Parts: sequence; structure tokens; C-alpha cells
Amino acid sequence: MTSSASSPDYAGKSLGLPQSGPGSLATLPRRIGAFATDWAAVVLISAAFFDYTWWSELIIFFVLQIVFIPTAGGSPGHRIWGLRVTRADGSWTGIWRPLIRAALTVIVIPAAIWDADNRGLHDLAAGTILVRAR
Repeated sequence: MTSSASSPDYAGKSLGLPQSGPGSLATLPRRIGAFATDWAAVVLISAAFFDYTWWSELIIFFVLQIVFIPTAGGSPGHRIWGLRVTRADGSWTGIWRPLIRAALTVIVIPAAIWDADNRGLHDLAAGTILVRAR
């Protein structure tokens, strides 16, 4: 099967990213693993220190994202699964991009809708990209 001139050979090519290895787009299994890891941490924190309600979990998830993305390059789940969040040009996300990204991730729908480069609407709106760190 050949690709047309309008579609890239692989997701991330139009962004100048390598097809595989460090700096390539995060794969779906790694994304899911990172999210599941973060959510497990959120549930444990919520059960241990708060009233274990859906809204406390969402607040903890939001805080986890906005604290760790600008400081560590990704949430604990991202880092455990070998991922990092950057701007599309590879530079630091800054402070406001993780806020937008986390708020839209909490809504869920933007994170579940992707473009041809496998970037969710939350990443498109924030100008971020989730790539492999290793």
C-alpha cells in the first residue's frame, strides 16, 4: 500500500519527528500505560488523604499534570513509561500549556480525538506533543 502525497509516511513525519526511537511520537500502548499509572496514583492519593470522590480524583489528576509536566517534562506516568511532554518544536512547555492540556484531558473527549499525527485535541490546543524520551 502506498501513501498519497498529502499523507505522511508515518505519524509525526510532518512535525519533523523520527519514525521510531527517542523523540518519536508516543505509541498508544505507552500513552494508555502512562494514563493508567497516573490514574492509579490518583486513586491511591484520593483514598488515602481525601474523601475518594470523582471530583477529588479529577482535582488530584489536574494538579499532578500541572506540577509535573513543566518541572519534570511529564507526569509520573509519562516518565515511568519513557515519555515526555514538550512543545512541537521540542522546547519547554512553559506554565500555561500544561494548564490547558490538563484541563482538556480532564474533559476526556479532546484526548480521545486525534489528528493524522496522533496528537489529541488537548495537545493541539496546548501546542504540545507527547514523545518518547527513550
